[in-house]
Amino acid sequence: MKQGNIQTQQQTQQQIQTQQLLPQQVLLVRLMEMPIEALQHRVELECLENPWLEKKEEDNGQQTTDNRQTDLDDAIFDYRSEDDIPDFLTGASHSNNAAAYMSYDDTLSLTDRLREQMADFDLTDHEKELMEYLIGSLDEDGLLKKSLSILADEAEIYQGLNTTAEALEQVLQVLQQFDPAGIGARSLQECLLIQVRRDEQNPHHDLLVKLFDKYFDDFVHKRWNRIEQRLHINATQVELLQREILKLNPRPGGSIGAKNADRAQSIQPDFMVDTDENGTVTVTLSNGNQPSLIISPDANEQQDTFVRQYVERGQMFINALQQRSETMMRTMQTIVRLQKPFFQEGDETLLRPMRLEDVAEQTGYDISTISRVANSKYVETTFGTYPLKWFFTHKATQSNEGTDITARQIMAALRQHIEQEDKRQPLSDERLTQMLQAEGFNIARRTIAKYREQMGIPVARMRK
Repeated sequence: MKQGNIQTQQQTQQQIQTQQLLPQQVLLVRLMEMPIEALQHRVELECLENPWLEKKEEDNGQQTTDNRQTDLDDAIFDYRSEDDIPDFLTGASHSNNAAAYMSYDDTLSLTDRLREQMADFDLTDHEKELMEYLIGSLDEDGLLKKSLSILADEAEIYQGLNTTAEALEQVLQVLQQFDPAGIGARSLQECLLIQVRRDEQNPHHDLLVKLFDKYFDDFVHKRWNRIEQRLHINATQVELLQREILKLNPRPGGSIGAKNADRAQSIQPDFMVDTDENGTVTVTLSNGNQPSLIISPDANEQQDTFVRQYVERGQMFINALQQRSETMMRTMQTIVRLQKPFFQEGDETLLRPMRLEDVAEQTGYDISTISRVANSKYVETTFGTYPLKWFFTHKATQSNEGTDITARQIMAALRQHIEQEDKRQPLSDERLTQMLQAEGFNIARRTIAKYREQMGIPVARMRK
């Protein structure tokens, strides 16, 4: 009996070991998830921590450390309470959040963009109604200030929705997965926690979560000496945490739809796609200000085991960067090949249905790899700058000829007809259905009504 238990333990232990990722794989996964700005920060950090890892060329892209420190000092001084948020954070360059979601179409409102993301989640009809209600209850900063119990009562009184605070809580958990991170938070603390928890590849992830989760009162009152003691970190690590905090956005919805050139410039595209007059499309991977890295030549003269460990770590990092670049390029080239008509014309109705599985099949990569490449990455094209995940579209229906049609194509055609309608006699959903069917869209009236509502367009009688 005892021998049987030992064998079972050995088998279990062996199975667990085979499921673990190698350090090189873990490093590659983390680098793959990072957009260009976060990658630059990670490279700088690695160079600081590894004395044998050198920049091949002098990095001239390092900016105004003194100015950043001044901003940091101002931020910490002003960040005293939830009602006293520093103004510079509203328009700052947030690497993972709201400013990074300056989108392809500044005319879309926060509500429109959140509604678009509903299609990415498997919601029942009732949950969709509750989601619409919660989205409509957000304030201009994208936060939910009313309690769920009050919202549940108001939903029944004013909207005729039969719900509970518990049901709204479940739907709210889905809403808080939408972009930009922090949307749907009920407090500043929850807003910041949502953002840092989502950014799992951040080397300071665990410390930031612990800071906001357990020592938030110390944070808002800038008791940094106490924070340093409680987190068991030194002054240098505190400074790094403060710099990471500068990237967070306490008003995740405040910048959506605003036509602000400074914030638009804060986006650093990970790819550039150029289209010439002949329709030839070329893809370039952006390295930003990221320097080329090499192992110091002096390391070859060292025989110390400690030094060799740093050399192996540095070489592994260099190899991972190269593999990341190759994976990113192959994925982007495949997306361009599958969506080539759009990159040639810039017409969103030319986007074909494309799933993560389609790109994975073409590249030979795993679906999870494609997902990591697509997440939080941007591509600059001749027609504007787009989030990479925007190019992944689902089939909504088929044309009369059997061609797949996306929801975006239906919405574009629907918007065009409504914009051109006689405002004295607006088109009904039934008439819009007939017109789109005549154009080859195999679509029902209820689908037209659904897309019209998602676009925020009222019914015909309200458009006069």
